[in-house]
Amino acid sequence: MPARALHKLRLILSTTSDEKQAVSIARALVSERLAACVNIVGPMRSIYPWHDAIEDDREFLLLIKTRASLYIKAERRIRELHSYEVVEVISSQIDRGSRS
Repeated sequence: MPARALHKLRLILSTTSDEKQAVSIARALVSERLAACVNIVGPMRSIYPWHDAIEDDREFLLLIKTRASLYIKAERRIRELHSYEVVEVISSQIDRGSRS
């Protein structure tokens, strides 16, 4: 990826409890042009604290590739479509990658 594109791309991570919801969110983001591509990984195992207990659940991970300029809209859309009370949305800058 050329140097001029540094920090203009984002990788967003989010998890869902089932594949159907992961596919629904992925399709919405891509069809609305808020993401160039979404990979769905899973099922995977997530262990986390919740309401004074340690949960051990099966989840699906979304790897969402987008432009930095679309991050706020993409995050908002993920939150609108998601069923979790607390939605995980983690963003990281992409500093290198394949040419598109």
